[in-house]
Amino acid sequence: MKFTKLDQGLRSLLNSNLDPETKSWLHSKLELIVGSSSAKELYMTYSLLASKIDANKALQLGSDTDEVTAYLRTQNASTLEIARIYLLIEVLKADAAFFTPKVANLIQVADTGELETFLKYLMLLPDAENYKQTAVEALRTNIATIFEAISMQNPYPAKYFNDQQWNQMYLKAAFMQLDLSNILSIDERANKDLARIISDYAHERWAASREIEPLFWRPVAAFLDDNLLKDMQGLFTSDNPVENKVAALCCYNSEVPKAKELLAHYPQLQSEVANEKITWNNIKA
Repeated sequence: MKFTKLDQGLRSLLNSNLDPETKSWLHSKLELIVGSSSAKELYMTYSLLASKIDANKALQLGSDTDEVTAYLRTQNASTLEIARIYLLIEVLKADAAFFTPKVANLIQVADTGELETFLKYLMLLPDAENYKQTAVEALRTNIATIFEAISMQNPYPAKYFNDQQWNQMYLKAAFMQLDLSNILSIDERANKDLARIISDYAHERWAASREIEPLFWRPVAAFLDDNLLKDMQGLFTSDNPVENKVAALCCYNSEVPKAKELLAHYPQLQSEVANEKITWNNIKA
């Protein structure tokens, strides 16, 4: 996601969602902050936004279908959230060298709601990789909404996390029983270590006679070694039809000849996957 025409899009949205007085106040504050390179004014303005804009006021997005609007719609963006992010984007654009550490300070003292906003829209900030440490720290939080802000419907982890960080996020989301379909770029970020951990975890669950979330298996398709192929065989012969579908999807999307041979023993499932009657999106239907 490159979010082209980001400034123009956010400015237009705020212009149509803010009352004239608040709109004028925000633009005048931005001019003051940038013109005077004032960290104090930045902090005060960021803080005062919460008193100027109702936190529960949903952002009216209209019928636009551009990438920015689609992303904000997915995140159920509020007007306050977008005003905060717009403020940060504009000051960083104006003078990144001066304002980057100031924005980092804002994040360090942010309350839960402010941190959620920052994490959800992190990808929109100029040089977003500068804030990777904050994103990684969000993986270790005990606050569910903070973890969900970085992990759910967020393109940032797939772009900037290394495999260890990605795996930590994926596994924690599974342990928290979150909807794994809301994690973006699962196939692209699949890796051998994660596939091995998924298999190990599955064996622990099976030993305890506990079910496994079907989507949990998705990253293993590209890494079906002999051990994972045994897991696929077990899923194929399971009494649970959803597990049969999991095995079919994994084997179909694998380049391993043995996986294709295994799938060929289940022609009905093979046909349904090939014809997209079975997909990761409808596997539980």
